[in-house]
Amino acid sequence: MSERSSVAELAHSLRAELNRYSPGGKLPSSRALVERYRVSPVTVTRALAQLAAEGLVVTRPGAGAFRAEPRATPVAGDTSWQEVALSADTATELVPRAVDASGVLVTLSAPPPGVIEFNGGYLHPSLQPEHALAGALARAGRRPGAWGRPPTDGLPELRQWFAREIGGSVTAADLLITAGGQSAITTALRALAPPGTPVLVESPTYPGMLAVARAAGLRPVPVPADTDGVRPDLLEAAFRATGARVFVCQPLFQNPTGAVLAPERRGEVLRIARAAGAFVIEDDFARRLVHEDAPALPAPLAAEDPDGVVVHVCSLTKATSPSLRVGALAARGPVLERLRAIQVVDSFFVPRPLQEAALELVGAPAWPRHLRAVAQELKNRRDVLAGAVAHQLPDAGLAHLPYGGYHLWLRLPDAVPEAALLAAALRTGVAAAPGRPYFCAEPPAGHIRLSFAGVAGPAEIVEGVRRLRAAVDELAG
Repeated sequence: MSERSSVAELAHSLRAELNRYSPGGKLPSSRALVERYRVSPVTVTRALAQLAAEGLVVTRPGAGAFRAEPRATPVAGDTSWQEVALSADTATELVPRAVDASGVLVTLSAPPPGVIEFNGGYLHPSLQPEHALAGALARAGRRPGAWGRPPTDGLPELRQWFAREIGGSVTAADLLITAGGQSAITTALRALAPPGTPVLVESPTYPGMLAVARAAGLRPVPVPADTDGVRPDLLEAAFRATGARVFVCQPLFQNPTGAVLAPERRGEVLRIARAAGAFVIEDDFARRLVHEDAPALPAPLAAEDPDGVVVHVCSLTKATSPSLRVGALAARGPVLERLRAIQVVDSFFVPRPLQEAALELVGAPAWPRHLRAVAQELKNRRDVLAGAVAHQLPDAGLAHLPYGGYHLWLRLPDAVPEAALLAAALRTGVAAAPGRPYFCAEPPAGHIRLSFAGVAGPAEIVEGVRRLRAAVDELAG
């Protein structure tokens, strides 16, 4: 049994026994609890700490643990006034802000026990470098000055590492360390697009970016993409029609399609944006999730951009753990100062221990080994999922088999309604991400996104697709 489950079980047992003690009454000593429940002293300490956090016990150093005094029942107030106050915020806005996290929560919320998680957006714990992360964090905490105030731009050594990873003539002076990719996208959109203005986006695209744009009062305008990435002719037309000054794209392993921007389109995108006097926000979120059978990867657009057109976003999070929220923004010219100012106002800086831990991780021999292992496993899982879909869901359209990233994007047959399928799938014990949130306008068809990174392994992938087949049959029956 894991330490975590032992703590949870002991906390549950102690919680059930609290009524045996009057408020202020002393609980058995830690030694007595160790002997009674046959657990380690660490487990007892953590279980008591959990109950203390819940307000059920009070611990006193040298005296022991005591049942806490009962808390007063909270009185429900009248919050109806907030409805008027919040609606008044947007009454005069040209493009009303809409704070809607539903498209993001689909990939962040854990499904009920027993449900296979095809909707996840991160590596399964078995794929995360947990031992390497633990070692990096421990070493980072012992670094001189690790708990001091970092430079607002980020640690110079970490900025240098990110600059080398981006390549080209990008230097540490062009970088800001951010609290992950989502934070960097938020900063970039706030810096580049005033409220009420249009911002061009790939269609379909990442719901988290659409949520950020709408929350900032921006108007996302879709630009269709195909298996070679965004279409330059339609991008140029969209700039002319809207007067937009920002285009957000994911040139490598685009979410959700997995497409890679074709070589002949890369220069065209930069030329079109430069002619429009516009910025390109390059979200390079999945570069470290390349598959084992991938050809040589194209460089980031930022590495080929001498004119400051590209604002580059990247992160360590996807390839490590959802809790290692360390990323970078790269930009050139006056825009860098605006990005810096917005980040400082919003969050001051990224905590230094987290930056130090990231440095320890990427500088350790375990880092390249981890990336190789992930590349091999993602390729295997992709092939298993694609094979299972071809066998169980032959009518679903898979336009592109990616060689990087962590998901497949399926077009549903016209006879299979997206919302009904997802509801039926949950009943059969599998969760998938709906396609609707990936479109900022009306979608051309129903879609679902299936992640092969967040599940336990190939056997669970096969079982998950079998359950999806059962959901399709349920709708047909």
